[in-house]
This record gives sequence, structure tokens and C-alpha cells, in this order.
Amino acid sequence: MEVLWDRPRRTAAEVCDEVCAQKGWSLATVKTLLSRLVQKGALAAEPDGRRFLYTPKIARAAYVGGESRRLVDRLFGGSAASLVAHLAESEALSEADLAEIEALLKELRP
Repeated sequence: MEVLWDRPRRTAAEVCDEVCAQKGWSLATVKTLLSRLVQKGALAAEPDGRRFLYTPKIARAAYVGGESRRLVDRLFGGSAASLVAHLAESEALSEADLAEIEALLKELRP
């Protein structure tokens, strides 16, 4: 999805050029994934001769928001604070991360 959000209307081969080497995927794997995303309504597939051009049907922000909420619900009982606490306890947050979180919290408070 990131590849298509960056530049929509790409063919499966163009998507593969971006991700196959780094992920160890084949063109067939990319085509299968794109087909499933079309079936789920996340992508549109427009015929272009003998190939298809794929375009996201959902905005990145909407997708990330929904997935973030599902992650927090599924793993942390709906508590974002529990997620942050877990990250802090597992030392996954750098000093820069903590400073950014503090700045965001200050912005959110009236």
C-alpha cells in the first residue's frame, strides 16, 4: 500500500520493482496480494491493455488510524496508555521519542 500511496496507478510489475527485492517476494506474490486488496475494497484495478493499474481506494491516514485503533484494542484492551507504557518498559522509546510524545501531549491539553 505504501508504494501505491506514494505513486498511484502502478502496475503489479512496478510495485514488484519497489518491494520484491527487499521483501524476497516474487511477481506472483505481488499479484496475489494486489488481487486480495482489490477484493477487500482497498484498491481499484483499472484495465490498461493486458495489465491492470492499481490505485488505493482508501487514504493512508484513514487506514493507519483504523489499524492503530485495532492494534490498541486487540493487544492493549483499548488503552493507548498501556501501549505507551509497554513501549517505555521494553526500552523501545528513545529520548527523542519521549520528547516528541511530551510535545504532542502538551498540544492536546487545553
